[in-house]
Amino acid sequence: MLIKGNIYVIMSTIILILWQKGAYMDNLTVTDIINQLGISKSYLYKIIKRENINVPKSETGRYFWSEKIVEDIKQTLENKELKISKEESLISKLKLKQSFINNRRYLGNKYSLSDFIKTTVDNNCGQINIVADVFSGTGSVSHVFKDKMLLTNDILYSNYLSNYCWFKSEEYASEKIIYFIYEYNKLKTSENNYMREKFADTFFSADDCSKIGYIREDIEKKYRQNELNFKEYSILITSLLYGMDKIANTVGHYDAFRKGVVFDKKLELPVILPDKNLNENNKCFNKDANILVKNIECDLLYLDPPYNSRQYSDAYHLLENVARWEKPEVYGVARKMDRSSLKSKYCLNTATEAFEDLIKNCKAKYILLSYNNMKNKGNDRSNAKIYDEEIFRILMKKGKVTVFEEDYKTFTTGKSNIENNKERLFLCKVYSKNEKKPLIRCPFNYIGGKHKILNQIMPLFKETSIFLDLFSGGANVAINSNASKIILNDSNVELINLMQYIKDTNTKKLLETFDRLIKKYGLSDTSLYGYEFYGCNSSNGLAEYNRESYLKLRNDYNKLKLVGKEDFSLLYLLIVYSFNNQIRFNAKGEFNLPVGKRDFNSKMKSKLILFSEELKKKDTSLISKDFREIKIKDLNRDTFIYCDPPYLITTATYNENGNWTNEDEKDLLELLDNANKNGFSFALSNVLESKGKRNDILYNWIEKNKYNCHFIKKSYNNSNYQRKDKSSKTIEVLITNY
Repeated sequence: MLIKGNIYVIMSTIILILWQKGAYMDNLTVTDIINQLGISKSYLYKIIKRENINVPKSETGRYFWSEKIVEDIKQTLENKELKISKEESLISKLKLKQSFINNRRYLGNKYSLSDFIKTTVDNNCGQINIVADVFSGTGSVSHVFKDKMLLTNDILYSNYLSNYCWFKSEEYASEKIIYFIYEYNKLKTSENNYMREKFADTFFSADDCSKIGYIREDIEKKYRQNELNFKEYSILITSLLYGMDKIANTVGHYDAFRKGVVFDKKLELPVILPDKNLNENNKCFNKDANILVKNIECDLLYLDPPYNSRQYSDAYHLLENVARWEKPEVYGVARKMDRSSLKSKYCLNTATEAFEDLIKNCKAKYILLSYNNMKNKGNDRSNAKIYDEEIFRILMKKGKVTVFEEDYKTFTTGKSNIENNKERLFLCKVYSKNEKKPLIRCPFNYIGGKHKILNQIMPLFKETSIFLDLFSGGANVAINSNASKIILNDSNVELINLMQYIKDTNTKKLLETFDRLIKKYGLSDTSLYGYEFYGCNSSNGLAEYNRESYLKLRNDYNKLKLVGKEDFSLLYLLIVYSFNNQIRFNAKGEFNLPVGKRDFNSKMKSKLILFSEELKKKDTSLISKDFREIKIKDLNRDTFIYCDPPYLITTATYNENGNWTNEDEKDLLELLDNANKNGFSFALSNVLESKGKRNDILYNWIEKNKYNCHFIKKSYNNSNYQRKDKSSKTIEVLITNY
């Protein structure tokens, strides 16, 4: 690590010297390049990346251009048909500029260290599925891990909006964004609004202040009138913040502005078009990091807290003011609003205490802390707040610690002459704890669920970070696995869509929706009133009381379904109030179970809450495919495959319409053989014998491949295939290839 990092610095220095001495003396700018080529800046960078064109860069990521490089790009454009997207064409046509996540000045920004951070993780951590970046700032480190499930957080609302813009998986209209930016950039105004009144001729000219105020007010208005969704709202505000930061009369922060300057730069908003191929489970938070870590779990917890006494709420008060748009009173020469609620403990003498509290309460497999060696190197405000010995003491209580270093130029205000500054990564591999967690049950009684035997089969599973459940049913097995990423597949599309609805809907909103529907249909609610209120008792149940209301509910659901509309809140309520809490449809696709004895009681509510929260906590993907459509070779190498198919020699509700045939059985066993050949571990739940029937296909397959056969018994003991209990009426097994 050290060697690689130092070589990068040396090479960057050599390039800079060569450039200064004439090797790159063409001294071209990006503007020169795009004007010569007649393309947009975003398209230029896209070509360089796609075609692997070698353009030398400085330590800070600055490109060194030359006429030779221009010729190489021209040649590429002439020789290849490079597809220009509709958005790129429109940006170029309207003569707009596009910005990317690294085009924002920010104290402590780790963009130039992103390769160092990514390489450290790749080389020293196991499979990572969920990354939490709880001091995310503008998101430069999160961006490195955007192929993972991301949990971003920052106490500043301006950074929360930026992270939402870049990382939240939510639809947005690209052309709408482009045209709004185009119209905003054409705007000329001198209106006397909040921004002009409070900030004229300080950080921006008076007219630019008017323009900023008008644009921000217009974005707010459009959002309130539902012309923008929150993703589009966050994109436009982030664009405004990037545009402001580009021309601000500062030295990179807003603690002060330069007096007596000529405002020769005019506000121009860049087009921001975030990646649309993001993990659907990404979440963005705007909380105190110490509070947040108590409520999240992840594989990698990345920590980049403030190092010194410089409060970010002071440095970026103006951008925070514009992002929040509460139009508060401002004070002092720098026109700062009240920031008392935004002060970080990590900038105070309480930094060590706050850090210890965070590490104590976090739930992660790995902790990666960025912290420099600035203790007593700069002036008092620049010095790091937490001593190395304290960092080691705190992290070593949590796990095994390794330190990686790279040279890094730190930010100062010019008052400190700092040499040999190092950015350190403290990697803590957290000690595993065999904590017994309560088993989570599916909030509907899906036939064939393995909840009652989980304590027998789960110890037999191989520990991996990804759990693929090919026949997930109610997901009792996958949701209780230790994997951070679970893939739930089932051919029952209604079941998968129902779980998707539960996963995507806030748990509190779920409960409120079901309470409202229970009142609407006049169904019982024993969690509030008990059985006696309805003239019933627990033994006989609530069927008589609920029958008429239940049939009305079922009829309403089926009417919607027959015209192609699916209401998953109605479906879930049907399952709760149906016979045995099951899910069943007739040949017409209608829900056809009769009313049951129970209702949405306290036990059912508890199951729903726990299930909903766990679905949201894990990196959960839900798919509805025939198992034969799953391509084994496309799976991540750290995937464990679990199968609980319909049993060939038994019948159940889920197997009534079509049944599981000999061909299905053989196809599944062939798929598992293929998984075995490709190095994947699998476990198959099945039945060898039941009520006088014997599954010879399964018997022969086990014997032929010498797979391990674990017998499910009430004693929870396992035995091998040769010692099976022949007197058992039903022989249930777990078959593994390890």
